[in-house]
Amino acid sequence: MLPANVLQTELRSANGSSIKLSDYSGKVLLVNVWATWCGPCRSEIPELVKLYQEFQGQGFEIVGLSTENPDASGQAVRDFVRTFNMNYQVGWATQDVALYLLRGNGAIPQSYLIARDGRILKRFIGFSQVSTPSQLRKAVEDALKS
Repeated sequence: MLPANVLQTELRSANGSSIKLSDYSGKVLLVNVWATWCGPCRSEIPELVKLYQEFQGQGFEIVGLSTENPDASGQAVRDFVRTFNMNYQVGWATQDVALYLLRGNGAIPQSYLIARDGRILKRFIGFSQVSTPSQLRKAVEDALKS
């Protein structure tokens, strides 16, 4: 389970609103930690866009959280969202949220698949074009069925 302080933290959104991970309770949620400068993130994000298009109508949501400074990277992140057609919620992780999610492993991208009841089902570290898309798809399908 994600702790209450992580779920309740108000995070800045790239579209100017705010995000709380708790807003997605009752849904299957993929929290993706990334950055605009991250090469593997650039490979992974088109796969996440496809996954979201396919499953969003079934109670699946994605929140992409950049590890960058929101004041310094605001325009870069908004441009990235537009360039990559990121059709899901995107914002910035606060330092506390990033520290919790990365858990001492600074490698990005990292993703957490969270069940409707808030349990962390799976953690993905890094991205492999060969294996990650199919692993993500299977994990999402399984989570939506349970």
